[in-house]
Amino acid sequence: MARKILEKWESSVKAVKAVQVAFDMDEKIQLAIRKEALEAGLSPSDQIRDILGLPTSKRPKRPRLTVSLAPADYELLAEKYNLSPDQQLDIKKKLMDDLIQHVNDEK
Repeated sequence: MARKILEKWESSVKAVKAVQVAFDMDEKIQLAIRKEALEAGLSPSDQIRDILGLPTSKRPKRPRLTVSLAPADYELLAEKYNLSPDQQLDIKKKLMDDLIQHVNDEK
């Protein structure tokens, strides 16, 4: 049993040893790199690795957007959508509809 647990986490050992490096740069530089990444279909991190000549991950990335929502946010959104704050899946569906509508309105 202990052997299976060790094998399960073996692939995570390399990730634990990695060190994240943050860059405080001019906003124009950051925006340019983010735009390049978007156009190349890469994450900003993979774009930076590509620029630096480092290998990038070969695993396919799920194209998704994220936002962090606090309990207070769910309360506000529930009120907006006339739902209960604990109806988080329904709130998520409404959020997606709003985002799609926003993009369609921008065209």
